[in-house]
Amino acid sequence: MLEKALSGSRRYWIWIFILLAISGVGVLTYLKQFTEGLGITGMSRDVSWGLYIGQFTFLVGVAASAVMLVIPYYLHDFKKFGKLVILGEFLAISAVIMCILFIFVDMGQPMRITNVILHPTPNSVMFWDSVVLMGYLLLNLVIGWTTLGAERKGVKPPHWVKPLIYLSVPWAVSIHTVTAFLYAGVPGRHFWLTAVMAPRFLASAFAGGPALLILLAMLVRKLTKFDPGTEPIQALAKIVTYAMFANVFLLGMEFFTAFYSNIPGHMHPFHYLYAGVDGQNKLVPLMWVSSIFAITSLALLVFPGIRKNEKILAFACSILFISLWIDKGFGLVIGGFV
Repeated sequence: MLEKALSGSRRYWIWIFILLAISGVGVLTYLKQFTEGLGITGMSRDVSWGLYIGQFTFLVGVAASAVMLVIPYYLHDFKKFGKLVILGEFLAISAVIMCILFIFVDMGQPMRITNVILHPTPNSVMFWDSVVLMGYLLLNLVIGWTTLGAERKGVKPPHWVKPLIYLSVPWAVSIHTVTAFLYAGVPGRHFWLTAVMAPRFLASAFAGGPALLILLAMLVRKLTKFDPGTEPIQALAKIVTYAMFANVFLLGMEFFTAFYSNIPGHMHPFHYLYAGVDGQNKLVPLMWVSSIFAITSLALLVFPGIRKNEKILAFACSILFISLWIDKGFGLVIGGFV
């Protein structure tokens, strides 16, 4: 099937070259970091994680979201998700690859990656995070490639792939749970030291990832002959709505706990992100945009009559995705170091 990637229209090849150009800029920027060192990132002993880890965290959620299609399709026999499952699995593959690349550049030197394999440390959460990510990548590669081949030939996937599919369900939950433990296990950071960090991660993952998948499905349907169907998209929109409600609720619980307890260490990160502290307020506009987008997207998604309008649905999914990206890609890591 790889030969299909080497044939396409003029628009297809223009798009491929645009993507290659963006990737080239990324490689050149990384070579600058490789030459000059991690000092150019502005990170230090006290602020050891930056936007690399923020994007890694967000993309783990996008990867884990594929389970929201796998469960209805394989466990509850909702066959209308058939084509969306394939799209979701390949979205998970690309997201996991990007996660691994963000860790790769965050390490500074490529050889440091090999230390995770050559000198494993089972008492380290990062070791287990790398294990579950690599395992999830392999699972989705095998499952996605096999099911796509079966779909192309118009036959059922082979029986041996079923156990791998069932294994991928808890594995998907584990990749974001273990990633949450990376934060929740740091005792000196009050913003992360919360028992609901893993549930928050999973709720945001099951909202943001499927929202992106809905947008991709609409785009693919418009540009190609691949049509996932209207009913599956609407069913996925319901999942996005419920998951986003859970995410907003859990964030509200964080606010209540921090401010009702009146513990300064818990309140300062929220003050910094939403009001600024001692004149430091660069993230305040972004965080308010994130909050407004979250509430607006929920208001549009919660009413079935509005949600069934695909133009409104696309807009709601877009601002929801941006809201979660700001929250996890920027606020989570930077706020935690205040």
